[in-house]
Amino acid sequence: MSPSKSQPSLVIYRGFPERDTYVWSPFVTKLEAQLRFAGASYTYETGSTRLAPRGKIPYIALKHDGGEPELLGDSQLISERLVREGVLSKLNESLSPVENTLDMGIKALLEDKLYFYNTHERWNENYYTMRDKILAALPYPIRAAVGIMIWRNINAGLYGQGTGRFTPDEIHTFRDRIWDNIENLLADARRKAGVKSGPFWIFGGDQPAECDFSVFAFTIGCLICKAGPESAKKVRSLPSVIDYARRIHEQYFSDYTGPEWE
Repeated sequence: MSPSKSQPSLVIYRGFPERDTYVWSPFVTKLEAQLRFAGASYTYETGSTRLAPRGKIPYIALKHDGGEPELLGDSQLISERLVREGVLSKLNESLSPVENTLDMGIKALLEDKLYFYNTHERWNENYYTMRDKILAALPYPIRAAVGIMIWRNINAGLYGQGTGRFTPDEIHTFRDRIWDNIENLLADARRKAGVKSGPFWIFGGDQPAECDFSVFAFTIGCLICKAGPESAKKVRSLPSVIDYARRIHEQYFSDYTGPEWE
């Protein structure tokens, strides 16, 4: 019998200096949740967008025995690579064609819609809170100048993407509709699973789908981000969403400081 292939060492660069807690980026939490569910070992460091291979957080350093670390960016591409490496499992193999389509739709709803609504709230309605968190390492005069440049770039991107063409009230309505629909999905999933303890998953089975990690990550991101108070208030009003996220937190992230659930 040939020896089993050793797992590569893995470092996640999260963009924030905090330890033993979640960070504001849902894409970081999504990746961490995938790894923890798979029982994979990893460490984390702060890193920098200047060093990131795609200029964004998170990115990882993947190192095999005797090799040089390889930097990889984009949470989706990282996940696909880790599946090929045998670090993560192909979670959606057991889904029906309809469930696979729903899985893609839920991920897109959060990562390609809600993400931009959150960005608008954080950078336009709570600019100083967001700036001072993201640029905390910079002294004030530089922080102010860099903050304005980031704000301009983000709003140019939001306008091109489409979110920036709506009023804040319209964006709030779009955001709330997404969360109301996620609440409905999770209420139905909880009923189907009939769970008494431990996590339940969005399709009601005993294993998560890929979209579960996105739903969990965006829930946590909204609850902990001080630059998104209206999003946090909305999420805390949804009992099934809160129960879902709290159960996953207690099962897989008990070593992390949890968010304020109420």
